[in-house]
Amino acid sequence: MIRSLRWKGAAFTVPFQLGFVFLYLLPIGYAVHQSLFTEQSSGLGLGGSTETFSGLDNYRQGLTDSAFMGSVLRVVLFACVQIPVMLLISLVLALFLDALTSRAAGRFRILLLVPYMIPGVVAALVWINLYSPEVGPLTPLGEALGFDWNFFAPSMVWPSIGNLLTWHGIGYNMVIIYAALQAVPRELFEAARLDGASERRIALSIKVPYVRGALVLTGMLSIIQMLQIFNEPALFRNVTPQTVNDSFTPIMIIYNQAFNAGNYHYAAALSVLLALILGVASFLFYRLTSREAD
Repeated sequence: MIRSLRWKGAAFTVPFQLGFVFLYLLPIGYAVHQSLFTEQSSGLGLGGSTETFSGLDNYRQGLTDSAFMGSVLRVVLFACVQIPVMLLISLVLALFLDALTSRAAGRFRILLLVPYMIPGVVAALVWINLYSPEVGPLTPLGEALGFDWNFFAPSMVWPSIGNLLTWHGIGYNMVIIYAALQAVPRELFEAARLDGASERRIALSIKVPYVRGALVLTGMLSIIQMLQIFNEPALFRNVTPQTVNDSFTPIMIIYNQAFNAGNYHYAAALSVLLALILGVASFLFYRLTSREAD
């Protein structure tokens, strides 16, 4: 009977297992296979092309590609600033909701989730129009306040994208952190208040340590998302191509190699390299934050 129940329980995971194999494992295997080949044209390129096994040549080229490695470094530096700011705002909002009554918290939670419900492309288009000096309200507002800012200038592109990503992502991260706060035993708060602890001390000494796991989770998800950023820079490129070039982020380079240059094998190698970088970055972040939690 126990064996039968185990098989029945395992049967519920079959749809997920099939989706995981066909949507993740097989594409990854195909990308690795394609990355080991190179397409060579015969003659002057008029006689067709053949695929030849090149081993790790595409990977060596990717590791020495200054544009690709520079884009990775650019996004990593941006993530080191944007992710902590976004998580800090999400933590503050979650603490604010936790201090409210359940009815008031539910209303504010829905309002804060509205930006996340908007598709990323639509959100980027909305903010590009807000940033626009021709039709957006932010430039006239800045002039009225004495600021001469250009959100599409080279020095302002990353802050503009960072503001967009923060606005779009704080609701999702806030919900995860708020759910972790709801699991904190309320008796601890009452005991701390009886000992004379202020609400600020309760938040810093009790609530924040309890949600450290949620912060680690949201941090890992943010790292994975940040290194794969594509939609926002691609849309900004349509507005300011002199600032956002086609090698602005790693995914933009991979996209151009695959669909503009037609170099699918090299694009596959870059995709595998980016996946490895994502894995290493997530592992290191998890190890460091888990060690601090211990």
